[in-house]
Amino acid sequence: MTTRRSQVDEFVALTPSDASYFRAVILFGRNVASYKFALGASLIELSREERDLVPLEDLAVPFARHLTEHLERVDTQGTSASSRFLDACRSFNAGELTEDALRETTARLGFQNVIDAFHVVGGGDIPVRFFEDERRQNGGIRLTDRLHELARTGQGENLPAEVEARWRLVETSWDLNLPARALEVSYEPDGELLVVNARANDRITLTGVRDALNGYQKGRCMYCGAGLSIAGSGGSTVHVDHVIPRVLMERLGGPRNLDGVWNLVLACASCNLEKSARVPGIGCLKQVYRRNEYLIGSHHPLRETLIAQTGPDSAARKDFLLAAYSEAVPLGVWDKDCREREDL
Repeated sequence: MTTRRSQVDEFVALTPSDASYFRAVILFGRNVASYKFALGASLIELSREERDLVPLEDLAVPFARHLTEHLERVDTQGTSASSRFLDACRSFNAGELTEDALRETTARLGFQNVIDAFHVVGGGDIPVRFFEDERRQNGGIRLTDRLHELARTGQGENLPAEVEARWRLVETSWDLNLPARALEVSYEPDGELLVVNARANDRITLTGVRDALNGYQKGRCMYCGAGLSIAGSGGSTVHVDHVIPRVLMERLGGPRNLDGVWNLVLACASCNLEKSARVPGIGCLKQVYRRNEYLIGSHHPLRETLIAQTGPDSAARKDFLLAAYSEAVPLGVWDKDCREREDL
């Protein structure tokens, strides 16, 4: 199976942009706590304010806010049995700690590891810096020009929703504390949501499918490569498309779950409407396979869901896609084959 580091290298190398590097940090970084998500969300927020040097006391404000908001929804925000900092956030939520006290505690305890670890992905540092650590010299971090430029782009507008979606997936898997294979993510067409069947009839809404998938497609239409905007401004309207048309389940009685995450992609309105109930050219399967492998390189529960849906190793997953494609060909083949899209 592809190693995490080589997968990250491929993800970035095909489109070596600052957006790809930022996404690699959020989508592929290992997590023992949710601090990296809180820092990523805070960096984008502060960069839009044109901040340069950010003292830890100022960084503490959005950082703690993101964490306290998530703690109100899901109390488990890491794999460690205890955390003095998270306990302080819980005390704030309970009305036992003031904002000033939370800010001071966050500046003192909240950044002990995350600042050093933020740019580490797959066992090594990415070559791009979104901030410089100036805690010793100036008591904070300095946001880089590359972060400011990224935040001003259309892709930068998508990043907060992508961070939030990734955070929701990870914290839910921690909170349920079930065997990985017991966490299966399902797609609900009404509302276009990803949900997880937790225990018995307990279904938990994770996130919108657009937010969860956009980063792995690098904010672009699966078929034509047009820029997509899940933030609601710029780019094309985002459609959720079934690569193998959903009608196959009804018309041909196929046994495959075509509502599975493996078969869902994001497309611009033009491509989605033009494709209709046809399959794309077989060249698009390479793109779908690669996107699915990126998802599998992610943490539970999406990783285990895709493995359960498509196969335990890369060869089995390729065979699965080819078999599904061959079943769908009688529905008609759309002439767009994505061969021009070797960059996903």
